[in-house]
Amino acid sequence: MSGGLLVAGTTSDAGKSVVTAGICRWLVRQGVKVAPFKAQNMSLNSFVTREGAEIGRAQAMQAQAARVEPTALMNPVLLKPGSDRSSQVVLMGRPVGEMTARGYHGGRQQQLLGTVLDCLAELRGTYDAVICEGAGSPAEINLRRTDIVNMGIARNARLPVLVVGDIDRGGVFASFFGTVALLSREDQEFVAGFLVNKFRGDVSLLEPGLDMLKDLTGRRTYGVLPFRHGLGIDEEDGLRVSLRGAVRESAVAGPVGEDVLRVAVCAVPLMSNFTDVDALAAEPGVVVRFVDRAAELADADLVIVPGTRGTVAALRWLRERGLAEAVLRRAREGRPVLGICGGFQILGEHIEDEVESRAGAVDGLGLLPVRVRFAREKTLTRPAGEALGEHVEGYEIHHGVAEVTGGDPFLDGCRVGAVWGTHWHGSLESDGFRRAFLREVAAAAGRRFVPAADTSFGALREEQLDRLGDLIEEHADTDALWRLIESGAPQGLPFIPPGAPA
Repeated sequence: MSGGLLVAGTTSDAGKSVVTAGICRWLVRQGVKVAPFKAQNMSLNSFVTREGAEIGRAQAMQAQAARVEPTALMNPVLLKPGSDRSSQVVLMGRPVGEMTARGYHGGRQQQLLGTVLDCLAELRGTYDAVICEGAGSPAEINLRRTDIVNMGIARNARLPVLVVGDIDRGGVFASFFGTVALLSREDQEFVAGFLVNKFRGDVSLLEPGLDMLKDLTGRRTYGVLPFRHGLGIDEEDGLRVSLRGAVRESAVAGPVGEDVLRVAVCAVPLMSNFTDVDALAAEPGVVVRFVDRAAELADADLVIVPGTRGTVAALRWLRERGLAEAVLRRAREGRPVLGICGGFQILGEHIEDEVESRAGAVDGLGLLPVRVRFAREKTLTRPAGEALGEHVEGYEIHHGVAEVTGGDPFLDGCRVGAVWGTHWHGSLESDGFRRAFLREVAAAAGRRFVPAADTSFGALREEQLDRLGDLIEEHADTDALWRLIESGAPQGLPFIPPGAPA
């Protein structure tokens, strides 16, 4: 067996994904063969592996940090919310049905423990180290009985646990202490210590608190990571992230030409793969924002209707908020609109859905000559092709099957005037194609915008991952961290009362 570590968190968004990626990049730079793992992920932001399996984008990003090809083994269970109470369950990269939260936590989750442990064992038999990411908090005492992603997997696989806390939120000492104190005696034996994330200021002022925390818990702090701007990586939970008015973090640079290009992304319900616009946000002179009001489309040079887990619900939402009429008006005026995946389906003429929403026949916006029928089998592919004279690669994740009856070919979709539609996620990460597309948009919008000739999205992503590795290497006790990965949690860690409720 290889070494292993579970990165847990005091809360959701404490920094588990970032820390896991940073540890993976630090280790691979030391010559360690390392892989990421997350037993169960809840996310609308997913990716397709080369073997055609759907996994969370965070795990695909962590695999890139580890410089290995992502596989379904790295995220055996993916939950894709369809509402506040139900999700599509994706097992080993393939959807196996819809399930309510009560049904999943009522028994189905525990049934998947064997599959999860088998995947982890296979990875540990192949790699020198496997860095696992937990979900939410390990101290969710109402869910501990069926847990397969936090202490449930730590105890079964005998993994040491590092608890990450976001000090920028405040209350990190109470969160660290309370997390341990709400675990059973058996679970506490695997909690090795803590990692502080997003610290601002003088570390010497924090150190007395870390010493007191060690006295109270018998557990050390393995590092204090400083707050860093511009580390926007693939988000995990599309339901929790607040997108209104937000701009994806990227290097700020002025336009190459005389004008900037303004991109408005409709923040539709159950938005999926909103990382499609990251490559646009990385372009000098391109301003990306997420909007939910018709008035916010007025000054946009490009409007994007993104992917969604609920195409019919998103279409209804666009109509109710006046966004649909604003998009139609733009199209009549010859102003650019791009639909991606569910957004592409919305721009079509007709939708027949007896699978996702079970709404039956629904009229689309009618901007593209496309008719969509939802199939029970999900399309999961990694297509490549050519558009606008440039090579393009992407990935497809959808139940809707599009019949294109006119327009000019555009990837697997079509184009009519300044309206484009495609099922391909990730196409804008192809640098040459992105630049060609932006030139078309600028011409249609009447903007004197010029794409930068040397922007490489892949290189920018690598720089981000290296910065995460630098955070670990420079601000964590890497010798102690490696001993933890190699040898497990220290023996004789004290029990902190009261422990988990009976």
